[in-house]
Amino acid sequence: MKHHGLGRTPYHVLVGGLAALFLFPLAWSAWASVSGQPGTAQQSGYGLGNYRSLLHYDAGLAQYLWNSTVVSLLTVALTLLVSLMGGYAFARFTFPGKNALFLLTLAILMVPYATLLIPLYVLLGDLGLQNSLFGLSLVLTVYQLPFATFMMRISFESVPHELEESALVDGCGTAKALFRILLPAVWPGLVTVGLFAFLAAWNDFIAPLILISDSAKAPLPLAIANLRQRSMGAIDYGTTEAGVVVLALPCLVLFLLLQRHYIRGFMSGALKG
Repeated sequence: MKHHGLGRTPYHVLVGGLAALFLFPLAWSAWASVSGQPGTAQQSGYGLGNYRSLLHYDAGLAQYLWNSTVVSLLTVALTLLVSLMGGYAFARFTFPGKNALFLLTLAILMVPYATLLIPLYVLLGDLGLQNSLFGLSLVLTVYQLPFATFMMRISFESVPHELEESALVDGCGTAKALFRILLPAVWPGLVTVGLFAFLAAWNDFIAPLILISDSAKAPLPLAIANLRQRSMGAIDYGTTEAGVVVLALPCLVLFLLLQRHYIRGFMSGALKG
C-alpha cells in the first residue's frame, strides 16, 4: 500500500502544480483588487474601494451583469436546442449527404472567429438585429454549434439503439422517445455543451466589441475593457482587477458544480462502443 501511494506521488505533484499555475492569476487578481494602489479607488491599505468604484461605473455593474446574463442564457438555450436536434438527426437517421453535411458543420471551426464577424454584422443589419443582445446571442451560438453538434452526436451514439426501439414499440413517437427516453441518457453531454456555451458567451469580448455600440448594452467583458482607460490615459488597475474577479467567479462556481456531469459528457465519446 505504501509503495502504491509513493507511485502516485508524482501524479499528485504534477496535478497540484498545474492547479497552482492556473489558479495563480485569479488569486493575484483577487489580491490586487483589494490592496491599496496609487491611482485607484483603494489608495492605501486593504478594502473594497475598487469594488465600490466598479459598482457605480457608467451604467452600473448590475446593468453589465444583466447584459452578460441575458446573452449567456440565450446562447446556452439556442445552442442546446439546435445541437440536440442536430446531434439526434446525425446519430439516428440516414439521409443523403449526411457525412458531408456533418463535415461541413465541423469545418466552421477552421474559419477564424474574427473573419465571421463582419459578414454576420452585415447580416444582422439586414435583419434589424444590430446592437441587440439577441443578435449578439445568435452570433455566439453560430460559433458554438459545430462543437456542440459533435458532442451531442457522440452522446446519442453512445446510447444503445435498443433503448429507443423499445420505446417506439411501446407506442412512443420519435419526439416522445427523444425527450422522455433519450434525453435523460444524454444529460451529461447536454451539461458539457451548455457549460461550454456559457463560458464562451460570458467571456467573449470580440463579438460585443464589433456588434454592440450602445455602452448601456455592453456585456461585462466589454465594460471592463472600457473602464481601464481613465483620465490622461492612466489605467485603473484596481477596478480592472475587481472586474476580472467578478467576471471569473460565475465561471468558477459553475464549473465546480457541474464538473461531474462535464467529465461524464466527455467520457461518453471515449466509452462509445
